[in-house]
Amino acid sequence: CLVWQAEMAVNEFEDQGTGVGMAKWRRCFDCGQRFHGVVEFALGWACWKTYLGRPDTDNTRCMSLDVLGDALQVSPQPEDALPVFETKLHLTLRYWSHNEEHILMARSRIATCLDTLERYDEALVLKRKIYARRVATLGVSNERTLSIGNNLAASLLHVEIWDDAKKLLGDQLLPAARRSPGANHPLTMTMKKNLAAALFMNPEHTRDDLLEAETILQDVIQRNRRVFGPAHPDTLRTGRSLSDVRAKLAAHLDSL
Repeated sequence: CLVWQAEMAVNEFEDQGTGVGMAKWRRCFDCGQRFHGVVEFALGWACWKTYLGRPDTDNTRCMSLDVLGDALQVSPQPEDALPVFETKLHLTLRYWSHNEEHILMARSRIATCLDTLERYDEALVLKRKIYARRVATLGVSNERTLSIGNNLAASLLHVEIWDDAKKLLGDQLLPAARRSPGANHPLTMTMKKNLAAALFMNPEHTRDDLLEAETILQDVIQRNRRVFGPAHPDTLRTGRSLSDVRAKLAAHLDSL
C-alpha cells in the first residue's frame, strides 16, 4: 500500500533521521518517477489526513500541506490549492519566520499556483522577487534557483515577454542546468521546452526560430521517451508542441 509505505518512510526519518521521509508521498522510488493523476490526488489527501491531528508547530504537518496543495493544483479544481498554499505560508511566517528558505519555498508555491489559475501578472511580480533573492543567496547554479528561474520564464511566456524569456533561459538557466542536474533531468527538459516555446510562440518568429524550436523539441521528446516512457503526460505534451512547430513550419513554406 502506497500510504503505508509513505507513513513508514516518514516514521523512519523522524525516528532515525534516515531514509527519504516525506518524499515517499510524492515519488515512486522503484521507478524514480513522481506520482501523477488520480494516484497523486489520492496520496495528497491521504498525507494531509495522516498528519492533520498534529500541532500547528509540527514540521511534518506543515509539509503535508505542500503535498496536498501540489495534488490539488493539478486536479480538475486547481483553485482549491491556493488557500492551502496560503495557509502554509501563514504558518511558516508565524512559526518559522527565521527560516528564509522555508518562506521562499512557500511563496514559490503560491506563485506557481497563481500561474495555474492564469493570474499571470501577479505570479510574475512574485517570481521576479523570489528569483532575485535566490540568485543573491544561492547563486544561479543552485537547483532551487534554477527551479524558480524556470517558473519565472514560464510567467514571462504567459505575459508574452518573449525576449526576456529567451535571455533568461538561454543565457542564464540552461548553461547551468546542463552541468547540473544534467540534460536528462526533468527540470532541464522543461527549460528546453520553455525555450522552444519562446521561439515558436512569438508572433514575430522567423523560420530560423521555428527550426531551432523543432531541433530543441526533437531532443526533448527523445529524452522524455527514455526517461518517462511514451505514455507519460510530459512526453505527450512535448509531442503536441513539436506538432505545433511543424505545422507552423509547413504554413511558413506555403506562404513563400
